[in-house]
Amino acid sequence: MEGSNGHSSSKSLERVLSRKAMQAGSSAPCKIWVTGFLCGVCIMYLFGVALPPLRVPQNRSVYTPLRRAILWNFTLTEHYDGAAATDALASAQENIEEQKRNKHTTEARIAQLYNAWSTLLNTTSDEVLKRSEAPPPPHLDDCRLNVEINKRLDSYGDNGTFPQWTLWKGSLGLELLNQKYSENGDQYRQYPPWIVGSDEENYPLTRLVQRDIWMHQHPSNCSDPSLRFLVADWERLPGFGIGAQLAGMAGLLAIAIKERRILVTKYYNRADHNGCHGASRASWSCYFFVETSSDCRKRAFELMQSKASWADGSVKVKENYTSKQIWVGHIPRMWGEPWKYLQPTTEINGRLIINHRKMDRRWWIAQATRYLMRFPTEYMCGLLNVARHSAFGLEAAKLVLESIQNDTPKVGTTRTKSDIERLVWSDHKPYIPRPLLSMHVRMGDKACEMAVVGFEEYMELAGNLRRRFPSLKNIWLSTEMQAIIDKTKIYSDWNFYFTNVARQGGNMTMALYEASLGRETSTNYPLVNFMMATEADFFIGALGSTWCYLIDGMRNTGGKVMSGYLSVNKDRFW
Repeated sequence: MEGSNGHSSSKSLERVLSRKAMQAGSSAPCKIWVTGFLCGVCIMYLFGVALPPLRVPQNRSVYTPLRRAILWNFTLTEHYDGAAATDALASAQENIEEQKRNKHTTEARIAQLYNAWSTLLNTTSDEVLKRSEAPPPPHLDDCRLNVEINKRLDSYGDNGTFPQWTLWKGSLGLELLNQKYSENGDQYRQYPPWIVGSDEENYPLTRLVQRDIWMHQHPSNCSDPSLRFLVADWERLPGFGIGAQLAGMAGLLAIAIKERRILVTKYYNRADHNGCHGASRASWSCYFFVETSSDCRKRAFELMQSKASWADGSVKVKENYTSKQIWVGHIPRMWGEPWKYLQPTTEINGRLIINHRKMDRRWWIAQATRYLMRFPTEYMCGLLNVARHSAFGLEAAKLVLESIQNDTPKVGTTRTKSDIERLVWSDHKPYIPRPLLSMHVRMGDKACEMAVVGFEEYMELAGNLRRRFPSLKNIWLSTEMQAIIDKTKIYSDWNFYFTNVARQGGNMTMALYEASLGRETSTNYPLVNFMMATEADFFIGALGSTWCYLIDGMRNTGGKVMSGYLSVNKDRFW
């Protein structure tokens, strides 16, 4: 039917066209127009009827190359997902779940290792440590081993030989050193092992001064009748903080050296608590090595029982001297005037402090503090371990697990340490995230002594440091104010670490605040913060604070002179 209808239609079309041609036949232009028109109609008919219609594929378009690529990818995805959409979606979901499981597994392993280290933290038994299946914690010190080594470095040998002070560090020097070298070595050419860094990285003559102080405080024969002593309690008046106590004892040490007396410290109120046991109770020796030998201490206490010793001046006590002599008296001049050569590495208000009228006292207090705190005791070492574990333990666990990957130590198996681990690497400092900036923010009742500034100014100085050292992001923060801890949340691009202790609010005095903490806590956590500040790469504080002043001195006798010191004080140095 479709063919017959097409044939009759073509006949009708021919008759109409013939009639039109006859009507226009008298004109040549009209003939040409009619001829062209008829040809066009025939061509259209030919393509419309004789040939099949042209179809353009839907997925091949005339869009721009970029648009075409997007559509092509979309089309492929659409066609592919048409058959496997459910499988692909399920696979993606499985990947997400797998990642979550891996994350939870990793976090669980980190927590497990952290908890294992926590169990070992307060353990002193070597057998327990050896039986542990946990990898060794890189952020914890072997306190017992350190004390054993330091005791040998802080005392004469069995036959009265000078301590083995050499360029060889720690266990390496003690075990492998040729004894003949030590016995025949010139003691005046050997330097104390508690000083690190080059001479240029410390205050002038630090090594020489520390050696001379040690020799003055440790005569080879404490029974020598020519020896004289100065026996002194630590300051314990209300309002005297640890910083003031150290500054006062530095003045007494200066008097002892000038008068050729051996300083013997006695009652230390801040160590009069249950954390300090036995003979270390109420003694400086609870936290740091004692200032002189036990023989000399015994001799001094014997002389105090003799009226003749008091009469001839063989023994004196703190009360024999005025406050002015102790606090602002002349410092020893036996080393000349090395403070004149202090490197200007302290910045206040954008400028280096090149010279000031208390440079001699600043130099001496740094030397005295370094000597009094030269070696921490096992108790102090344990406090530092607890603080580092609380702050850095999870990070250390993550690093250790990443280093051993999927290796799981077998229970009950131990690995013998190689010589380089046991002797050379034993002297390495515990892990802390570096670079580390220590910041002491002193506010509260300190405003009666100096102009205090807000936390924002401390952080502005920290920002200046980071512009020079862009990898800096870790801050060890010490402060007594809870408001400062709260403000750390504003600075989300920094990692803040601090001791876990209650802090004060409002304008509570330091004395009341310390009383609220109790004697043990109020002594332990400041000393931990102090030691952490001495180990940090950079320091920001207020030189108007005695505490910051002492931290600066410890850093400048601990190889940190060239790290510099940024102070927020604009009105005073100390």
